[in-house]
Amino acid sequence: MVIPHSAFRIIREETLVKVEDLEVALNQIAPPKLAAEWDNIGLLIGDRDATLRTAMLCIDLTPAVLAEARAAKADMVVAYHPPIFKPLARVTAQATPVVYQAVRSGLAVYSPHTALDAVIGGTNDVLASVLGLKDAAPLEPVTQSGLCKIAAFVQPDNLQAVAEAAWAAGGGHIGNYDRCSFQIRGQGTFRGLAGTNPTIGVTGKDEITEEVCLEMIAPLTAAPAVVAAMRNAHSYEEPAVDVYPLTDVPQGQGAGRVGQLPKPASVDELVRRVKKAIGLKNVLIARGEATRKETAPTGKPARVSSRHVLAAVAAGSCGSMFKEAIRAGATFYLTGEMRHHDLLAATQAGMTCVCVGHSNSERLTLKMLSARIQEQLPKLKVVLSKADRDPLEFA
Repeated sequence: MVIPHSAFRIIREETLVKVEDLEVALNQIAPPKLAAEWDNIGLLIGDRDATLRTAMLCIDLTPAVLAEARAAKADMVVAYHPPIFKPLARVTAQATPVVYQAVRSGLAVYSPHTALDAVIGGTNDVLASVLGLKDAAPLEPVTQSGLCKIAAFVQPDNLQAVAEAAWAAGGGHIGNYDRCSFQIRGQGTFRGLAGTNPTIGVTGKDEITEEVCLEMIAPLTAAPAVVAAMRNAHSYEEPAVDVYPLTDVPQGQGAGRVGQLPKPASVDELVRRVKKAIGLKNVLIARGEATRKETAPTGKPARVSSRHVLAAVAAGSCGSMFKEAIRAGATFYLTGEMRHHDLLAATQAGMTCVCVGHSNSERLTLKMLSARIQEQLPKLKVVLSKADRDPLEFA
C-alpha cells in the first residue's frame, strides 16, 4: 500500500503542539481558580492556534529575557510574574516595551503566578522542600465561593420529580459524581390565607404535613435555573426553596507553608541549607529577640544557639504573613522580602526571618514546572532562561 505524501503531512501536523495545548497543561498544573482575586494569570498574549515548538520559562519577562527568547526561537514564554498586571490603556514601544515587542514578535505569554503558589506541589511546596518541612500546610488556605446549597421542602410523593428536575438543571454535581442530594424527613406547618388554593388542607386552617427537605450542591451560576426547575416540578402553590452560598477550602492549597523540620536546627544550620539550595552566597537575616542577649563587657549582641522545630516559608513578598506563621507555632520564617516594620514586629515576637530576594525565593519552582510540562507535552522543547535574575544583588 502506498501512502500519499499528503497523509504524511496530516500526520505530522496532528503531532504538532499548539499554544492552546500548553495553556491547557498549565491550567491543569496550576488551576486558575486557585489564584488570588487581584491577580492576572493565564494566557496574556498570543494565538491559541499557533504552532508551538519551544517554550522558555522565567520569573520575569524583562527585555533581556525577551531577547534571549527570540534568540532561542521560542514561540512562547511562561513568565511566573504577569507582564500585564493592570489594564493597559495603550500598547506602544514607549509605554509598554516588553508587551509591545512580545506581540510584535508573535510570542505567546502565559503567567501562572499565585495559582502556582497555592497548588499542592507548587512554588511554596518547592520552597518548603529547601528546609525539608514535614506535613507542611498552607499559612493562608485558599477559599472559593463559587458554590451554593439549595434546599427545597417537598411532599414525599413529589420528591423524585423535584429531584430529577433539579439534577437536570445542573444541581447535584460533586467532583466526578452526579445526582447527589441529602434528604431529611420532618413536618411542615402552614395556613393558607384568603385567595389561596393549598395542595393539602383548606384555606384558613392550620395544617401539619409530612415533608422531605431535599438538599443539593450547585454552582452559583446555575442556582437560578435549579431553583426555577424545582419550583416548576413542585406540587405546592408556594414552594419553600432556600439558597445558601458556600465557601470551599481545598485541602492543602493556599499561600505559604508551615511544617515541622526533619530535626531541630539552629539558624546557622538552616541558613546554610537555604544558601546551598538556592545558590546564594549571602542572605539577609533578622534574628528573633529570643536568639539575642546583651553581654556586659562589650555591649554587643551575642547570639544564643536556639534550636528551631517548626518553620514557615512564603515565596515572594509575603512579609505580613509572619503573623500566621507565629500563630502556627513557627519560630523561623523563610521568604523573599519583608517590610522594615514587619521585620521589627516579627523579631520582637521571637521569630527569625531570612530574606533571599523576591524572585530568588520563586526561581526554584521553574525546574519543577519544566518537568511537569514535559510530562504532559513530551514533544515540546522547554528551556529555562539564563538571563532571568533577581534585580537585587548581595554585594
